[in-house]
Amino acid sequence: MNLEKPETLVNIDCARPEPSRRFSVAPMMDWTDRHCRFFLRLLSKNALLYTEMVTTGALINGDAERFLRHDETEHPLALQLGGSVPADLAACARLAQAAGYDEVNLNVGCPSDRVQNNMIGACLMAHPALVADCVKAMQDAVSVPVTVKHRIGINGRDSYEQLCDFVGTVRDAGCNSFTVHARIAILEGLSPKENRDIPPLRYDVAAQLKTDFPELEIILNGGIKTLEQCQEHLQVFDGVMLGREAYHNPYILAEVDQQLFGSTDPVISRAQALALLRPYIAAHIAAGGSMHHITRHILGLGQGFPGARRFRQLLSVDIHKAKDPLALLDQAAELLEGR
Repeated sequence: MNLEKPETLVNIDCARPEPSRRFSVAPMMDWTDRHCRFFLRLLSKNALLYTEMVTTGALINGDAERFLRHDETEHPLALQLGGSVPADLAACARLAQAAGYDEVNLNVGCPSDRVQNNMIGACLMAHPALVADCVKAMQDAVSVPVTVKHRIGINGRDSYEQLCDFVGTVRDAGCNSFTVHARIAILEGLSPKENRDIPPLRYDVAAQLKTDFPELEIILNGGIKTLEQCQEHLQVFDGVMLGREAYHNPYILAEVDQQLFGSTDPVISRAQALALLRPYIAAHIAAGGSMHHITRHILGLGQGFPGARRFRQLLSVDIHKAKDPLALLDQAAELLEGR
């Protein structure tokens, strides 16, 4: 593990094998940053991890190194891009490949007003030909896989026929892997949070898509909470993607390798995971960072055991007044012993 330089931007030109999408953790704004991904990788060697969505403007006009920065141990790792200008997406895909990412994913699912105004996210479902042009431009620019994450529709364009038109058009541009959030997006009147809960889940629509496009890799996303549900969905779909559950209950990843990938390695304990994370935290603090940047992502470890509430309090409240944050971390770690 590259524990000495957690902020190093990796530059790798050699090709990696295509990552397995059997189980992945969804891209989540403000959540799946590099510190979160480093922690999640300690729990599962095989889960495919995604970055937060990064817009093409942020990479082209901003600090690309900061947005692309990751630790080598995070692989397999995909960068999710937001944008709708084919040339810009192609340029950003090249940056992603040069930085060592294993996949580039196009966001066609985010429903927020801010991204809609920039022709990013779910609103692109109304423009399948444009999405196809974006995908082709990226594929022509890089050798790593280019994938698409989308909804089953948007208000005003939510028929199954229109969904098939979208998938078929993007497929014809060369995309063969689609991650389907099995809800429509309501682009007016609902917040992004409400769009994750109010539109009903339609796993049957996503399953019909797999039936009608058997040659495509179809990954199911939306409302999945347990590994038992994952195993059930894997009877129909090529992969499953967890979002909020994987963040709020991260220890679910500890058994992913054994239950979904057939690993015979022992399941890592909560205490072992925190012990492996400690040198990374220490290096981040030594570089001038705050421990809270990292430990805010591990609060979900504190569930279902005596002392769990105290664990969360130490790392969410007491942390802000601690003179010795690593001593506080060690105090929290003691609560995990034997769990």
